[in-house]
Amino acid sequence: WIVGDVIAASSIKLAAQWEQALVFRLGKYHSIRGPGLFLVIPLVDQVRMVDIRIRATDIPAQQVITKDNVPVTINGVFFFKVDHVADAIIKVQDYRSAIGQYAQTSLRDVIGQMTLDQLLVEREAIGKAIATNVEKDIEGWGLEVTGIRIQDIDMPEELKKMMSRKASAEREKRATITKSEGDRAAPANVAAAAEALAASPGGTTPRQ
Repeated sequence: WIVGDVIAASSIKLAAQWEQALVFRLGKYHSIRGPGLFLVIPLVDQVRMVDIRIRATDIPAQQVITKDNVPVTINGVFFFKVDHVADAIIKVQDYRSAIGQYAQTSLRDVIGQMTLDQLLVEREAIGKAIATNVEKDIEGWGLEVTGIRIQDIDMPEELKKMMSRKASAEREKRATITKSEGDRAAPANVAAAAEALAASPGGTTPRQ
C-alpha cells in the first residue's frame, strides 16, 4: 500500500495558472499540459514546468561607438514571454540566456548606425528597431519580444561639458536675437501709438 500510494502521488501533477507543463515520455516529446491538475505515468514521463508570463531582463551596460564616432555607454531592459513552450525548450538550450545575448548584440548594431543626436531624441524608435532585429534572430524559438526600452545613456565628461557650453551659447544667442528684435520694434510701436493718439478725438501728438 505504501508503494502504491507513492506511485499514485507521483502521477498527479499541478501546473499553476501562469505555467504550462511539457511532458516527455521515455525522453521524447509527448504533450503540453496545464494549467491545473493532470496525470503522468511515473518513471516513464518527465515533466518540465515553463513560466509563460512576461519577463523583464536587463541589458547590461554596453560601450558603443555611434555613427559620428562618439563613445557612449548605454543599457536597457527588454520584455519577452514564452509563446510556444515546446519550441522554447526543445530548440534552445537556455532561451533566457540566448535571447539576452541577441538583445545585447542588436543594441550595439542599432546604436552604431545612429548619430549622438538621434540617440538622445529617438529612444522609442531605437527600442523598436532593436526589438525587430531580435524577433528576426529568434524566429522559430517559440518566444515573443513584447518591448525594449533604453534606460541610461552615459557620455564622457568632456563631451557633457562641451554640450553644456553649446547649449548655454545657444540660449545667449536666442536672448540676444530677441533683444535686438525688441529694440528694432520699439520705435515703430511708439510711432504707431502716436498716430493712433492723434487720430482719436481730442488726441494730441506726443511732444518730441
